Amino acid sequence: MKFAIITNVIHIKEENQYFGYSPYILEMNIWLQYVDEVIIVAPLSESKINSLQSPYKFHKINFYKVPDFNFVNAGNSFKALFKLPSIFWNIFQAMRKADHIHLRCPGNMGLLGCMVQILFPSKKKTAKYAGNWDPKSKQPLTYRLQKWILNNTFLSRNMQVLVYGEWENQSKNIKPFFTATYSEYEKENLSKSCIKLEATFIFVGSLVSGKNPMYAVRIIEQLKKNGKNALLHIFGEGIERTNLETYIKNNQLESLVCLHGNQNKETVKQFYKESHFVILPSRSEGWPKAVAEGMFWGCVPIVTKVSCVPFMIDYGKRGILLEMELEKDLAQIDGVFSDQNLFTQMSEQALEWSQNFTVDQFEREIEKMIVK
Repeated sequence: MKFAIITNVIHIKEENQYFGYSPYILEMNIWLQYVDEVIIVAPLSESKINSLQSPYKFHKINFYKVPDFNFVNAGNSFKALFKLPSIFWNIFQAMRKADHIHLRCPGNMGLLGCMVQILFPSKKKTAKYAGNWDPKSKQPLTYRLQKWILNNTFLSRNMQVLVYGEWENQSKNIKPFFTATYSEYEKENLSKSCIKLEATFIFVGSLVSGKNPMYAVRIIEQLKKNGKNALLHIFGEGIERTNLETYIKNNQLESLVCLHGNQNKETVKQFYKESHFVILPSRSEGWPKAVAEGMFWGCVPIVTKVSCVPFMIDYGKRGILLEMELEKDLAQIDGVFSDQNLFTQMSEQALEWSQNFTVDQFEREIEKMIVK
């Protein structure tokens, strides 16, 4: 089977191997277990690989290099117009040769892929929509257009669209799905230490305004002022790191907040095991892996009401939904902080739910979509 991937992910070639962003590559390596040949249409960079990138475990790759492009401003939009004909042609050629078309959405390449796949109604197709599928959410026009095309059974035939969460009034194209990090053999029944002695929080994600790590720091700061023993571990890098470092220093929070930067999977996993809460006050998500990962190890999630996140925590039964008003959110957290039984109940429910979504189960579901 020839499998064509249309993706926005920037790739790097080194020693006859193609590298890309690790979470994406690790997932695609699962898909590629069931194919004979792969065609990838994506941007290719001359940069050096780094710790956040991994290689495909597949060597029969036909790579169609396309230029990176965006529409973030008038200048870039004008430049993109000259790039689009060749990109469309490459996507068309890849789809023409493929037995199975796979789109990675949302993104600029995903949008073009959505358009071109209309020309191949009889070919088998899948799309992974890794963003917020909530029909009521406010999103850019390009995202809404992708969702409309994918959901339309006339324009997108023989299509299965993997989306996060369960939503009403969706077409037969739409399939609720998940993302997994851990395997069946990694499951453990963890019992967390007494929360009243000291509560440990963990934030895992890019240090950017959209993920709102500063709000997590402010929560820890206020908990300490209210007489609670709380500690926050932050994993990730980004443009907000300098602001965080300055705020931590100016407010003498060095003993309460620790910035670890980017760390490997095993290091983060150990911190999940030792933490009581996983916190992510993000403004937008698809399926937040950090939340699911923390729940896998019994962390009680503290999260915003975006995308499928309320569904993940059963609308507050196995986690805390932030209002993004500090006083209200502190009251919610304090309610769990002060009640060991309630914390233990939430922790056990979070662990039980998240451990349903393993890499093994993910592989079985992927195989059904490709092989059948």
